[in-house]
Amino acid sequence: MALFPSSTQDIPPTGDVPRHIAIIMDGNGRWAKKRFMPRVAGHKRGVETVREIIKACIERGVSYLTLFAFSSENWRRPQEEVSFLMQLFLRALEEEVAKLNENNIRFRVIGDLSRFDPQIVDLIRRGEALTVGNAALTLTVAANYGGRWDILQAMEKMLAACPQRRSGFSEADLAPHLALNYGPEPDLFIRTGGEQRISNFLLWQLAYSELYFTDTLWPEFDAAALDQAIASYQQRERRFGRTSEQLQADSGPERLKDGTRSPTASENA
Repeated sequence: MALFPSSTQDIPPTGDVPRHIAIIMDGNGRWAKKRFMPRVAGHKRGVETVREIIKACIERGVSYLTLFAFSSENWRRPQEEVSFLMQLFLRALEEEVAKLNENNIRFRVIGDLSRFDPQIVDLIRRGEALTVGNAALTLTVAANYGGRWDILQAMEKMLAACPQRRSGFSEADLAPHLALNYGPEPDLFIRTGGEQRISNFLLWQLAYSELYFTDTLWPEFDAAALDQAIASYQQRERRFGRTSEQLQADSGPERLKDGTRSPTASENA
């Protein structure tokens, strides 16, 4: 049974601060190119932005942060860039996981790890085990991940768990086998760098997420930029198939444009 409600089967709890934010960190190479630097310099600077956004999410009360670090299609990039990204990932695992643990952050990695060097896989497993009891934030890194891969691997696991069944499956049967089965669906999806697509990221989980696209390149995406994304999210009407009238009836006091709620009669008294 799924631990969190499905947005297509139930109405998930919502709030002014998204419980789960998912980000495609785009624009590292273009940031470097604008400064006449090699693309890899942008990726290195992007790691510093990750640190800042993790800190900002904790300060704002976000519980889950999922970052798209390397897609299953990114292997198509130039070999020298892929090699650098693998080395950068290795160094980050060696240097950052202990800091995450010190700050009560749980670390998870989702994706097909079979193509990674055994040393990277070992560091991932060690990091996940070290931080398993932490609760300030669940940081998920999607590496060699693809949304279609996720659905297919979940389907295979579901079928293996029910070898006698051939039909009649439901979302509840599939959900426990998805890569992000330990967290709620993202409330807010952010893509930096100006592109407006989800690029095979969390195809199942983004069904009812609010989408936010910004021209800001990832190395320049700071806490203030995160606040702008959250402010945009607070203006959205999350209906999950309902009408606005139903939403207002269920929510009680009308939400103001700044994200707060109008005072009730008792509050005005």
